[in-house]
Amino acid sequence: MSRRQFRPPPRAGDGPPDDTGCTVLHVDMDAFYASASLLSRPELVGTPVIIGGGNRGVVLSATYEARAFGVSSAMPMGRATRLCPQATIIAPDHDRYARISKAVMATFADITPFVEPLSLDEAFLDVAGAVRLMGSPATIAGRIRDTIADEQGITCSVGVAGSKFVAKLASALAKPDGMLVVPESEVVTFVQQLPVAALWGVGDRTEEQLARLGLRTVADIAHTPRQTLVRALGEATGTHLHDLAWGRDPRSVEPIRKERSIGNERTYEHDVDDPDVVHRTILGLAGTTAARLRAAGLVGRTVSIKVRFADFTTITRSKTLRDPTDVTREVAAVARGLYDALGLQRARVRLVGVRVEGLSEAAATPVQATLDEPEHGWREADRAIDRARARFGTGSVGMASLLADRERRGRRPPTEGEGHDIE
Repeated sequence: MSRRQFRPPPRAGDGPPDDTGCTVLHVDMDAFYASASLLSRPELVGTPVIIGGGNRGVVLSATYEARAFGVSSAMPMGRATRLCPQATIIAPDHDRYARISKAVMATFADITPFVEPLSLDEAFLDVAGAVRLMGSPATIAGRIRDTIADEQGITCSVGVAGSKFVAKLASALAKPDGMLVVPESEVVTFVQQLPVAALWGVGDRTEEQLARLGLRTVADIAHTPRQTLVRALGEATGTHLHDLAWGRDPRSVEPIRKERSIGNERTYEHDVDDPDVVHRTILGLAGTTAARLRAAGLVGRTVSIKVRFADFTTITRSKTLRDPTDVTREVAAVARGLYDALGLQRARVRLVGVRVEGLSEAAATPVQATLDEPEHGWREADRAIDRARARFGTGSVGMASLLADRERRGRRPPTEGEGHDIE
């Protein structure tokens, strides 16, 4: 039985679901490879499409219109084309998938550093630390869905729950292009209404074993003695399924950081078309980013910028330096150069971001002084500013060029997207 065929069971509670404590999100792109491939073939949207190659190959992905005919991932192409002969066949574009996946993961990192990717197109997020700044878990999930749709042109489904198991189950039940919140008080009722095949780890063979025991729903498993399940399925599987049947999953989100970075970005209250304003913003973001590098004892070799325009089109540019740095002046100069090289002139800008990547421990990384740097140079000046801010507050010392901008904004709290993150 396909897990995609399940429907959300009726809720036990009334009114909007309470997402208090539901800080684990499972975000899963909808038919990712097919959706990404259709970005360059918009005329095929809404039609059966299969991503794969050759009659001897296998299906990488398929649109939901093709899935309605029984086509599924990993199915031999020959069988898929027999099931859905009217489908359009598109060869995979793995470079495109990797680019979009990287951008999606960057969106997650803008929300929280606690991101556990499961594949190119899905990940767990722990948003407990983001709730205070960004709103409730459901609000954050909605923001993620909107951002991915606006920036990447594809949709995703999100499960919002208190554990990884329930969040993943919820995202599958929310597909396509949906969100499902499972309140903590409703977890047991929610899970136990489902068929056994909905449980994580129940494949065809295990489903057959459970059927022989007369167990067809999760409630059946929950009310079967644990030892009976252990005798029939083994210690690990029996215990695992009994725990899941009661909604128990103690695992935490485990970040996997192949590349670490520190960044900062700002969304303007109104779109900006003045390059001088953008330059000042870049200087401020570079200062915050470099200060956080120094606080973490890190230096980085690659400086990147992110620019989002009024129509939500987003571009990034980066430059790798000869030597790693944590100096505000150097980060700002590179970031401004990257922005100026875009030649945007009076383009309307919605968001600007600065990030430093390719990080290493500052204590273990030799830093070469530049020829034009005085004996007591910019690095020492930055550290003196850090010490002053630590003693007297972050607003006690700043760059003169940013003073007017700060006064104009009235030292307001950050707006949507204005914040920082560690990846």
